[in-house]
Amino acid sequence: MTQETPAAPLLETKNLKKYFKVREGWLHAVDDVSVTIAPRKTLGVVGESGCGKSTLGRTILRLLDATEGQILFKGQNILTYNRKEMREMRKKMQIIFQDPYSSIDPRMSVAEIIAEYMLIHKTCSGRTAAFQRTAELMDTVGLARRYAGAYPHELDGGRRQRIGIARALSLDPEFIVCDEPVSALDVSIQAQILNLLMDIQEDRGLTYLFITHDLSVVKHISDEIAVMYLGQCVEYASSDTLFENPMHPYTQALLSAIPEPDIAMRGKKIDIIKGEVASPIDPPAGCRFASRCRHARGVCREKAPALALREEGHLTACHLHEGGCNL
Repeated sequence: MTQETPAAPLLETKNLKKYFKVREGWLHAVDDVSVTIAPRKTLGVVGESGCGKSTLGRTILRLLDATEGQILFKGQNILTYNRKEMREMRKKMQIIFQDPYSSIDPRMSVAEIIAEYMLIHKTCSGRTAAFQRTAELMDTVGLARRYAGAYPHELDGGRRQRIGIARALSLDPEFIVCDEPVSALDVSIQAQILNLLMDIQEDRGLTYLFITHDLSVVKHISDEIAVMYLGQCVEYASSDTLFENPMHPYTQALLSAIPEPDIAMRGKKIDIIKGEVASPIDPPAGCRFASRCRHARGVCREKAPALALREEGHLTACHLHEGGCNL
């Protein structure tokens, strides 16, 4: 019996960095992040607000210019692409934004919003064909055709997000960044949108980068998970492995805080993270989580731990797992 050869990555980042110049120095929003996403798979990116999740997604799409590193799409470094080449690449890479209202033009009708990208890129033979395609996309995302002439303010959040999903699908992309697409929605609507995204992925063979701070959501949709803290990836593993055996103290604390809908778990110990968050502006040497980690020792404040393989398919950046921090 022959072993199946792993598929070549659809998208890969290598030592990707995105710094912003501020008055006090350089803000390290994304700092040396390397991730790999196989075709038809979902990489979840989790972490608390301000850790660089959304900046990572937007830098991958070149909505923000990278400071250093590489972004490989099917093996090609798109950071070297000129304006014309990136215009073609836009058809293959799309984004679903967090806020379903501010990300769409309130002066345009539902049909005009969905058809906009097709008209700009001239992927249809004319306006009539574009609007026919729009009707098909509305069916795909579960948005009734009677809303074609409606305006965003007339719809609820769930329907607005369906507009954003239909617009992202309009150019038949291969890769979509889902930037917290359900965080602004009611819990009942969140489940509908998540299931819709998973159904569309299966039907169309899409690849997702799914950004969220909700660990329950990321477990439901992701094949692999990257945990970010202050611009860096501190743990990287398959979804099942991460939830069964979290290795980084930050990941352990995040998972311990997930509410358990079981009265028998009411005595569950929650690992409360204490201490001050380090500044992302010209951060000092050492582990950025050291000021909040109960296991931190001298080496943690002096030397930054490398993101390294600790177990098969499981990477973490912590001196605890390389013999540098003795408990």
